[in-house]
Amino acid sequence: MQKLIADLKASNIGEIRTNERLAPYTTWKIGGPADCLIIPHSKEQVAASIKFLHERGVPWTVIGRGSNLLVGDKGIRGVVIKLGQALETLRFEGAMVYVGGSYSFIKLSVLAAREGLTGLEFASGIPGTVGGAVYMNAGAHGSDVSRILKQAEVILDTGELVVMQAEDLQYAYRHSILHTLPGIVTEAVFELQVGDRNEIAGAMAAYRDRRLRTQPLQLACAGSVFRNPEGGFAAKLIEEAGLKGKRVGGAEISMLHANFIVNTGEATAEDVLTLINEVQQIVEQSYGIKLVPEVLVMGER
Repeated sequence: MQKLIADLKASNIGEIRTNERLAPYTTWKIGGPADCLIIPHSKEQVAASIKFLHERGVPWTVIGRGSNLLVGDKGIRGVVIKLGQALETLRFEGAMVYVGGSYSFIKLSVLAAREGLTGLEFASGIPGTVGGAVYMNAGAHGSDVSRILKQAEVILDTGELVVMQAEDLQYAYRHSILHTLPGIVTEAVFELQVGDRNEIAGAMAAYRDRRLRTQPLQLACAGSVFRNPEGGFAAKLIEEAGLKGKRVGGAEISMLHANFIVNTGEATAEDVLTLINEVQQIVEQSYGIKLVPEVLVMGER
């Protein structure tokens, strides 16, 4: 690893940090160290990093804003690539939006609204990056990324940059082909519609007010933990099973929203994973439904 790190530092592919604790990079504020963390300063450095690691057979993981991510207590072996300002680009061309992969999805929705463009209102409460949203087919309020995405620019795990059309991503509920085709979304192109600014602002304000009333946003969390089962809601099942307020260590099922697990201060990844497993078991025993997590679990326990 020492030689690899020395070679990385000599390759001009961004800032290199060793044994870097990852908890500060996640919204759950949980996670052990990465052997090596790369922070590229340009799209070219992102591609060069991946190509460098691919040629040496070194495993790598990418993180954006860490909003849908649980990192194991023992951290992540190999290399973690942290996307930041290198991919925070944005431009509007009529109703077309060209936006970098590490751009805030919430901020994008706000700026699109100011442009009088409709279609991204649902994103106003999704606290991740554009790249993460494309990867997960993020959605809310009856809409999702698949409805507005035109194409995505992706750096594959070989370092090759490709452009994928929306249909190439094989979208399904909270799923895309990128789950099995490793790569990094460097830019997305969204096709929106011209709308009424007042109506757009009104819808986003209503969504915001509802979030403030129903979600524990003042505590460290990662949004919804489980996917909604077909024809139902995970939160409803968890609440009806009497699990609100259930706690393991520092992890607790929110009293405000049953599909949120909050870090009350000293939660570990093991606490969260134990609680997830207990919720799955109890809901399945009670209703015959196996809840599927939608958070990404990375690293070693």
